[in-house]
Amino acid sequence: MIDKRTAASEAQHAPGRSCPLHYRYATTSFARDAEAECETLYVVGGLYGNESALSSVLELFDRETGLKRLVFNGDFNWFNVDPASFESINRVVLGFDALRGNVETELGSGGAGNGEPGNGDAGCGCAYPAWVGDGFVERSNQIMRRLRATAAQFPDLTSRLMALPMTRRVNVGSLRVAIVHGDAESLAGWGFARESLQDSAHRQRVRAWFEAAKVDVFASSHTCAPVFHGLPMAGRTLAPLVLNNGAAGMPNFLNDKAGLLTRISLRAFRGDQRRYGDVRGAVHLDAIAIEIDSPTWQQSFLRQWPPGTDAHTSYWQRITHGPACTAADAFITSET
Repeated sequence: MIDKRTAASEAQHAPGRSCPLHYRYATTSFARDAEAECETLYVVGGLYGNESALSSVLELFDRETGLKRLVFNGDFNWFNVDPASFESINRVVLGFDALRGNVETELGSGGAGNGEPGNGDAGCGCAYPAWVGDGFVERSNQIMRRLRATAAQFPDLTSRLMALPMTRRVNVGSLRVAIVHGDAESLAGWGFARESLQDSAHRQRVRAWFEAAKVDVFASSHTCAPVFHGLPMAGRTLAPLVLNNGAAGMPNFLNDKAGLLTRISLRAFRGDQRRYGDVRGAVHLDAIAIEIDSPTWQQSFLRQWPPGTDAHTSYWQRITHGPACTAADAFITSET
């Protein structure tokens, strides 16, 4: 008979829930010189194969003036199992600064755990926490298997995806920004998830991450739920911030079909796409809506994932109506 502890351990290491060793990095690795400096930074995570969202991101970015930088921080692939869509999205994204998310990493490794001891089959590589149901996890693994079949037709692109870095350090003015897909320790970490940050003990851990990383902002994605959270710290005039854009390619709020990107800039945003944000010193930090041509995007999704398929079961309700949350839910306020 399998006891409860053994069952829990097996569940934690099951495909879709495990976090492979090669996903991990040291928090102290961010205490380095920036690879780039700019006046305006766009961080775009979770495009999920949405070509309409990609077009809108590029239009927004083209309007920006001054020294600017666009970083796609992973999972720009997901629903794009159509070969033409897969090739188009990846060739455009790889023309900019990009990080690999768990999706790109698993496409590049072919699901073989990268050949390292202890990695095993990571499935979709999402490292889903316990609060995500088993059905959703297994459907994500199936989506990844189908996407891998498409990616296998483009070995040059998958090689380039696997060669992408997992992190970036960018300065916006004097603001030190660490860009990740997951959290401060892992490409698929959930340490910047809304659920995690609501726990006071975990917030102390995140403060330790900021201290070790020597940065002012962690810009992330991965969890599909946006977060704008300042953590007051002794010795810091400005509270460090966790900025999670949720999803660029899917709705983030109920009855709001726009995706979101994180914009950090020395200039105020001009336009009605700003959903929320704040100003810290001379820097504007905002969640900017990515307006999507919903009918075109939904038709594209249905061609690739008709009713009854795994992605349709998991995501169609969100794509058509948005998740059951509002912009106010993205703000996590705490003094401890």
